[in-house]
Amino acid sequence: MMNRFAPLLAHAETVKDRHILDLFAAAPERARDFAAEAGPFLFDYSKTNIDAAGLALLIDLAETTGVAERRAAMFAGAKINETENRAVLHTAWRSPAESILVDGHDVMPPLRATLARMGAFATALREGRYTGQGGAITDVVNIGIGGSDLGPAMAALACTAFATGPRLHFVSNVDGAHIHDTLAGLNPETTLVIVASKTFTTIETMTNAETARVWMAEVVKTPATQFAAISSAVDKTAAFGIPPERVFGFEDWVGGRYSVWSPIGLSLMIGIGPEAFARFQAGAAAMDAHFLNAPFSANLPVLLALVGLWHNQVLGHATRAVLPYEQRLARLPAYLQQLEMESNGKRVSMDGADLPYHSGPVVWGEPGTNGQHAFYQLIHQGTRVVPCEFIVTARGLEPDLEHQHLLLVANCLAQSEALLRGRSLEDATAIMRKKGLEGAELERQARHRVFPGNRPSTTLLFDQLTPETLGGLIALYEHRVFVEGVILGINSFDQWGVELGKELALALAPVLEGKADGAAKDGSTRALAERIRELRGL
Repeated sequence: MMNRFAPLLAHAETVKDRHILDLFAAAPERARDFAAEAGPFLFDYSKTNIDAAGLALLIDLAETTGVAERRAAMFAGAKINETENRAVLHTAWRSPAESILVDGHDVMPPLRATLARMGAFATALREGRYTGQGGAITDVVNIGIGGSDLGPAMAALACTAFATGPRLHFVSNVDGAHIHDTLAGLNPETTLVIVASKTFTTIETMTNAETARVWMAEVVKTPATQFAAISSAVDKTAAFGIPPERVFGFEDWVGGRYSVWSPIGLSLMIGIGPEAFARFQAGAAAMDAHFLNAPFSANLPVLLALVGLWHNQVLGHATRAVLPYEQRLARLPAYLQQLEMESNGKRVSMDGADLPYHSGPVVWGEPGTNGQHAFYQLIHQGTRVVPCEFIVTARGLEPDLEHQHLLLVANCLAQSEALLRGRSLEDATAIMRKKGLEGAELERQARHRVFPGNRPSTTLLFDQLTPETLGGLIALYEHRVFVEGVILGINSFDQWGVELGKELALALAPVLEGKADGAAKDGSTRALAERIRELRGL
């Protein structure tokens, strides 16, 4: 497999010593020309070292690697997840399309029926017509892991200002401390537990579900009456005691990390209401339409992907910081970690051949301004370049605190400007000279205050964080991952790397319990298991 980035690598070599500021000096309209808009979103990528020639090469790469054809196939229900022989149709859950065929069957009628059932259940719960043993439901505990947790947990926090229903709680870790601490302050008689597992066999989820059932059974006579399930394994949900009217399934063409639009979003729907949930889906559908119809040169998901590929595969920057200047997006970096790293953390192409280049980057981040007092030191003065993706809203949702939001926005813009401009030794020396330093001490202190600058960043700006803009934001990043995967030539929709550890964990459990020996394990694992048994008194 030849390196499809070769022309871009050659171009990058010719501009590697150029300062990004020089691009602004050469083209006064750069901020306008290296930006694109879609609905409420403005994407500014002018603070990168991409020039007109580089952008042309990147767009050509998207065109020649079949992004448009693959995109059409995905939305049409083709089985583009080739290693699992599945369609990729998370977009159907927010689609206005009349029909979408998979294997000759229209998937939209049953999908709409499930959404209607979800809405009816959420409304009955919110209005107090569905109750617990102690009356109206006050708290909902969503038990899941991976996409069954990260998606709704992230979205529920993001939509806090629109929460009008019961309090939402999320449990994912099999560490007993997580469910213990979550349930500790709740009343079993007014709590609904949602168990989110497509197969109803996910060990972490089902272990926590059983713990929740035991907790509820201490007070509630028939605990299953206060459970709902998001699963397609109706036989297993029935065995658990959950009646079919509180079971909401979805097809295997919706991957976990893309599933917040489906019944996995039931907790979010309960929290913000079916109407706001529909607005959330509509925001995503609007981004879908933009992704399908906008030319690559003005297409936000495509441009976001191309900038990412330029920084990672072309320039060799191995990590990417996602920095939302919006506290309610605190879980977005973690959500995007899974979305990107589980999707594009692959080592072989679609035909099974080894990739001749790196695949997805390490994605990380925290909300601003907290990160400024934590890891921005490395971003500004460290020896490695970390491309930054700033996300900021022009207005907050608290009118009486708008002065604070203005300070937040000022910090966001200042950080991207500081990364771009830096501070020269000459300027640092002048600052320290004014403080009275001179000679060798002046030079030493000045060098500590030099910022290299010329560090790339992008900014995604929109008006306010609403259900609609949140939906568009998530869809934007979903499609960005898709475009990157197509260009890399990999399957973004399987996750075989998750499986091996699961298999080994199941085999290790009896070893740790002293019910099996660990003779077949490596020396380190065997020794650690022995020490754990000792500490547990086994």
